[in-house]
Amino acid sequence: MSISDRLDTARDRAELAPTSAKGTTSAPPRAAAAPVAPPVTDALSAVKARATEELFHRIGSRINDSSLTEEVLHEIVREELISIIDAEQLLLTADERNRLIQDIEDDALGLGPLQRLLKDSAVSEIMVNGYDRIYVERNGRLELSTSRFASEHHLRRAIERIVSKVGRRIDESSPMVDARLSDGSRVNAVVPPLAVKGSSLTIRKFSETPLTVEDLIGFGSMTPQIAELLRAAVEARLNILVSGGTGTGKTTLLNVLSSFIPAGERIVTIEDAIELNLQQDHVVQLESRPPNIEGSGAVSIRDLVRNSLRMRPDRIVVGECRSGEALDMLQAMNTGHDGSISTLHSNSPRDCIARLETLVLMAGMDLPLRAIREQVASAVDLIVQIQRLRDGTRRITHVTEVIGMEGEVVTLQDAFLFNFSAGIDAKGTFLGVQEPTGVRPRFSDKFEELGIEFDLNAFSTTAWRR
Repeated sequence: MSISDRLDTARDRAELAPTSAKGTTSAPPRAAAAPVAPPVTDALSAVKARATEELFHRIGSRINDSSLTEEVLHEIVREELISIIDAEQLLLTADERNRLIQDIEDDALGLGPLQRLLKDSAVSEIMVNGYDRIYVERNGRLELSTSRFASEHHLRRAIERIVSKVGRRIDESSPMVDARLSDGSRVNAVVPPLAVKGSSLTIRKFSETPLTVEDLIGFGSMTPQIAELLRAAVEARLNILVSGGTGTGKTTLLNVLSSFIPAGERIVTIEDAIELNLQQDHVVQLESRPPNIEGSGAVSIRDLVRNSLRMRPDRIVVGECRSGEALDMLQAMNTGHDGSISTLHSNSPRDCIARLETLVLMAGMDLPLRAIREQVASAVDLIVQIQRLRDGTRRITHVTEVIGMEGEVVTLQDAFLFNFSAGIDAKGTFLGVQEPTGVRPRFSDKFEELGIEFDLNAFSTTAWRR
């Protein structure tokens, strides 16, 4: 089934996707002489504290028992909590009792107030600026959550629980850490003294069901024509860079591009923290490692890129080029490892080329700038620029071919550009879409040579207007 044929299914999924409903509730008026809410809150806080202390007294040593599965551990904790809460003899409804038990269970085994946000499918990112300030991203927009930690100590306990599970540490001597949750969500934590006003925690949530190309078409991130072009480009083994700023969806797009790789090829993925979720069977996933307490044992992305060349890869997929590994990546692209894909932080295709030059210089090789540019021009075939617009949507804004060199400059030409002049609707959403420039890329000849199906009319502005 072609991408265009499956678009209706994507639209159906988009209509059924959860949306966040923002509502406000006003508290009932209270008599000044008899405040009711604070005592209840204090009483519940005291109950939570006593129940948590009693829980750890009963099963404290079993919480770290590696022989117990998560399911068994949660079952044990819940049974103990039911017994503890019943002993308190509180006048609570069934819903309030279950909520209290769930809150204590989240504190004991999970990430406290973040646990509910992690389960909320509408939340894509969680940002903790302090124990009492938790922001979330819903549908591309930031909002302040009503959830909060009880104290700085409460927040630090959640951070330490995260990093300890992946064998890392965070303290004053090592106050920054990158980690991931068991579901693959990416985590960054910073604690004092670097975080001046209290510990900071950022969680980029991992989607259990990876977005597909049909989803991105349904969201307006790309058109069916661009989707077909990217499919053909991957099948033709073009070297592709996905360029964009932070939070623009580069990894999501990279995941979609990798889904076009034929099933019979050997793929090696290289990442700082595993985020890609490839559906092919023949995949080797490599992850970098920071230094240990003694400052040794680090394995960088560059080390992994070099090692991957000895693993007989058909495709090398690098989650993100951030440093000197860009040179090794370019050399791999230029020495028979066609079809490589990676991402890069930059704001435009031209900036992407300049950024790539800078990263190559970070490799420590004393290479002349022209030699670097020649490497870039001969290695990279296609740049896909993705941007997060003011309305919160993520759109592909450029699909750009790298042609070669003219004098000292790497030459580029755009095949598709986002039409910003189309305006916005009443909800503030951009109405523009990606339109062809009328230029037929040179790499399209490769589609014909390899027998890859692609309608060349997709590059025609006349066909587009019809």
